[in-house]
Amino acid sequence: MHKLLAPLALLLASLPAHAQTPAGAVEGDAILKDFAFASGEKLPELKLHYTTLGTPQRDKQGHVTNAVMILHGTGGTGKQFFQPQFASELFGPGQLLDTAKYYIILPDNIGHGGSSKPSDGMRMAFPKYDYDDMVSAQHRMLTEKLGVHKLKLILGTSMGCMHAFIWGTTRPGFAEKLAPFACLPVEIAGQNRMWRTLSIDAIKADPLWQGGNYTTPPAAGLRTAASLSLIAGANPYALQVQYPTREAAETYKDEAFARTFGRNDANDTIYQLDSSRTYNPWPDLEKINVPTLWINSADDFINPPAYGITEKAAARMKTTKFILIPASPETKGHSTHTWAKFWKDDLAKLMAQ
Repeated sequence: MHKLLAPLALLLASLPAHAQTPAGAVEGDAILKDFAFASGEKLPELKLHYTTLGTPQRDKQGHVTNAVMILHGTGGTGKQFFQPQFASELFGPGQLLDTAKYYIILPDNIGHGGSSKPSDGMRMAFPKYDYDDMVSAQHRMLTEKLGVHKLKLILGTSMGCMHAFIWGTTRPGFAEKLAPFACLPVEIAGQNRMWRTLSIDAIKADPLWQGGNYTTPPAAGLRTAASLSLIAGANPYALQVQYPTREAAETYKDEAFARTFGRNDANDTIYQLDSSRTYNPWPDLEKINVPTLWINSADDFINPPAYGITEKAAARMKTTKFILIPASPETKGHSTHTWAKFWKDDLAKLMAQ
């Protein structure tokens, strides 16, 4: 049996069976009243589900002083961070984000997990949320529900990485430190936008989709979306080394596809992939004024290193350290962001500042 990689947490993954919710985890819902979206649409109530670890410490005003927020990628949930390659490296006694010291907040963002989403009943009539809406909901969850008016750290992976850049440019200083992993602080365009819209187009072109009012899931469209996510999330170097024959590659492909296909609702997938459409912190990068650790990996299909974007951006962000993890058979493609062994020493240096 060939060793399986883990490139698929990117988009359509749900909580893996081996990622058990740790003892002491607390789940809750922030019910945000009269939520106004950037599109002008409104919901009388928006539910943002979250999971927390650790105990909040409060000052005399009742504000939490030890909070860390960790933000998931497209198609994921806060619980994805219970996978051992993340949690076992960071959350234990004496580790970097020891839950005896920090109050860890893991939201399910709008359109994901236990939070409000199209598949709850509204289908394609659900408000057309974007990343700014997601960050606004996170802010309201923190301040209105959890009593958090300052964060020690925002760590975000993939979509969460982009959310961290939005936090840094629109609410500078709310988080004392930022750790955006696996993204670029620029408009989603080029190949990145194309593969997302190819997935959306495939679902909408499936006759079973019926404008979002399907009774049977549009399997052909979802199959295309799952196939594209497999390629987008993979490390080609590791795939070549670990699956060097046609038979091995096809066996792995079938296993990886089976773990991905059909996990998400079609309308939810459309919304998740399209929510990046307005993202563009590029004009405001100079507003980031806190210590920031920005890490990408050289084997990332979605954020290739040769664009020249990282060099230009890092030069404008005076409090930011950029690190590019070299590609190797051990790195995980785009999903290197969730394997703490590759970057936890650098995160420790950030936390020590």
